[in-house]
Amino acid sequence: QVQLVESGGGSVQAGGSLQLSCAVSGYTFSRAWFRQAPGKEREGVATIQNGGIATYADSVKGRFTISQNNAKNTLYLQMNSLEPEDTAMYYCAADRRWLSLQDAYEYWGQGTQVTVSS
Repeated sequence: QVQLVESGGGSVQAGGSLQLSCAVSGYTFSRAWFRQAPGKEREGVATIQNGGIATYADSVKGRFTISQNNAKNTLYLQMNSLEPEDTAMYYCAADRRWLSLQDAYEYWGQGTQVTVSS
C-alpha cells in the first residue's frame, strides 16, 4: 500500500521561498505535485519519474524545482519567487506507472496549504 504525507506549507510574502516535502511509503514510479486554489480546477505543477526526468507546468518553470532523495522515499518541491497566484492547497501524488502531469494519479496525500501574500 502506498502512503503519502506532505509537510512544509505555510505563509510567505511575494518573492519568498518555501520547500514542500512528501514522505512516500511503498513502491512508486511516477511522483508529482499538484495544486488547487479555491474555485479553480486542480493543476499539475511538476512530476518526476524514477529515472529523475522532471517536467513542469509553464506557470512554474524557472521558479519551482521538483526533486527526490536517492531512496526515492521523499519528494520535494522547492518554490522560489513565489507569487500570490501560487496560493493553493498543494498535493503530493504518486503512481506505479509512468505518468505525465495530464494523467490520473492513483495515490494522493492529504495536502498542505501554501499562502503567498502581496
